[in-house]
Amino acid sequence: MLKVKTPKKGKARRELEKRAPKRVETGKKTLILHGTKTSGVLNSVLTQIYHLKKESAVRFSRKNGEVRPFESGGETALEFFSQKTDCSMFVFGSHSKKRPDNLVIGRTYDHHIYDLVEVGVENFKPMESFTYDKKLAPKAGSKPFIAFIGEGFDSSEELKHLKEVLLDLLRGEVIENLNLGGVDRAYVCTATSSNKVFLSHCALRLKKSGSIVPRMELVEVGPSMDLVVRRHRLPNEGLRKEAMKTAKDQTKKKVKNVSQDAIEGKIGKVYIPDQKVGETALPYKAKGVKRERREAKLKSGDDNEHASKKQKEDSE
Repeated sequence: MLKVKTPKKGKARRELEKRAPKRVETGKKTLILHGTKTSGVLNSVLTQIYHLKKESAVRFSRKNGEVRPFESGGETALEFFSQKTDCSMFVFGSHSKKRPDNLVIGRTYDHHIYDLVEVGVENFKPMESFTYDKKLAPKAGSKPFIAFIGEGFDSSEELKHLKEVLLDLLRGEVIENLNLGGVDRAYVCTATSSNKVFLSHCALRLKKSGSIVPRMELVEVGPSMDLVVRRHRLPNEGLRKEAMKTAKDQTKKKVKNVSQDAIEGKIGKVYIPDQKVGETALPYKAKGVKRERREAKLKSGDDNEHASKKQKEDSE
């Protein structure tokens, strides 16, 4: 039987709490890996992806020959790296004569391989090859628009799967409210054939339109590339069902003597017992009361002296 070690220090305990399952999960981190052999184009692609996701990405610069995602024995090292870095997505680059400029994008569930998509990179253009006004450069960490154009994303199974993976890779943290003034970038994915997608990164330029809603223009800032789907592996049905499970919403505990009103809002009732004012002890005595008592005592003493003097005079 394996011995379960509990963290002794607060820092280790807090780190484990961050990695524990949550009702509402945080944004997905991406692990970027290099294979045994990579080309200059592939190194540039991995670098550009890391810069686009710098706040939520971990990059390993060393070569990892033991990582082979589509082979049965090559997933162990990848799952170990996923658990070590707490990353639920990965991008693995490799280059060979059979599959040049190869990119494998995958997702994990409970630090086990969930699904995989293998694409080939063609016609790559880095950010440095585009000329544009630097004031339009997207800010780091900003929320992007993602557009999927083409019928292939609805008809082709390969492109449907690629769409899901790209959406998880590019969208960042899931949020409920968004300020449109802070949206300054867009990813445009165009299906040019049944297994080919053109991916481009654009900046948004807002212009006057004569109405409240501004007119938007797309300025290509790079990178851009063609992604050709080579292989893909869908998750098995049992793993998919387990990953799609959602926790039931917990019913809110009823608070006594509190009600909600459409006009007045939150209304509460406070019950106060009968106050017996006559029996209440008053420890505090005002200075004015003490002075009055002192004066009354002195006055009564003077009256007693006058009375005793009169009695003596009468007796004489």
